[in-house]
Amino acid sequence: MTDLHCKYFSDSGEPSLKVITYRNYGPPEVLKLEEWEIPIPKAKQIRIRIVKTAVNSGDWRVRKPDPQIARLYFGLFKPKNPVLGLSYSGVVDAIGEGVTAFQIGDRVLGSKGIKMGAYAEYTIANENSLITKLPEKMSFAEGAGISFGGLTAIDFINRCQIQNNQNIVIYGASSSVGSSAIQLAKHLGAHVTAVCSKANFDLVKSLGADETFDYESFVSETNKNLYDVFFECVGKTEIETNLMYLKKEGNLVLVGATFGQMFQALRLKLFKNLKIHFGPIEETLENLKYLVSLVNLGKYKVNIDRSYPLEEMIEAHRYVEAGHKKGNVVIDVTNES
Repeated sequence: MTDLHCKYFSDSGEPSLKVITYRNYGPPEVLKLEEWEIPIPKAKQIRIRIVKTAVNSGDWRVRKPDPQIARLYFGLFKPKNPVLGLSYSGVVDAIGEGVTAFQIGDRVLGSKGIKMGAYAEYTIANENSLITKLPEKMSFAEGAGISFGGLTAIDFINRCQIQNNQNIVIYGASSSVGSSAIQLAKHLGAHVTAVCSKANFDLVKSLGADETFDYESFVSETNKNLYDVFFECVGKTEIETNLMYLKKEGNLVLVGATFGQMFQALRLKLFKNLKIHFGPIEETLENLKYLVSLVNLGKYKVNIDRSYPLEEMIEAHRYVEAGHKKGNVVIDVTNES
């Protein structure tokens, strides 16, 4: 076992676990199924038997990587951490010394954040990290799907300081981030316009969208609408085009910005004082618990598009990278609902 493995799994002699790795950057085919030793929690740590994880844009962008500058953080020539996976849900099955917040048997959901590591049957988390108990009314699939889209949307919406009666357009509204942004913006009293394919109109309306456009009609000459917030979720537009639909002092959100767009946005912020938001989000336990509370109140829905078994991770990545998913794509690590 290499030193890199040992950072994640101790030499305990316990039975092995299944884990999906990517030892090199590249297409979905770089994903491989391996067996590692089951980790043992240390003081203040808990071990979670993962039931569900999810595949989202953050996963495939790191796998490629896209943008290439991501190598500076994740590994210049090959990945420093060979296990992707941001969000997960599961059951606490072991606790380290001094743990008080969780007990064995607790159903939990959480996010590994930028460190990743959820494509596995088990994971270790500090008890005070981005993890909380999974309510009885939420399924494991919903628990695995809530983190990425929800935490991304809520962070950018907070940056924009969305207020009652403001107009927000969400471009790529059926994505995991977009479907979350619709609901959060509506909860704050905004008027929401959703831009997505016609096949997804019913979905975004069910989540609270007030108006719908398909991609072609939105950019047509007949659309003269201006918005307080332009929330671009899928990275398929040009900044200049987005700015055409913004009111003066409006906010532009670039969730899937390329490196070139980030550089352009930075120049516009510095020299034209435009309100453009991009870059890494701040994931907080407070925001995660807030999302869960909205689910409990019946004011937030985690939309599940498809599920794949762990062994079909390559196909799941292909589907998500193609850019046509409706909400969240969940991975069944174990066969529990």
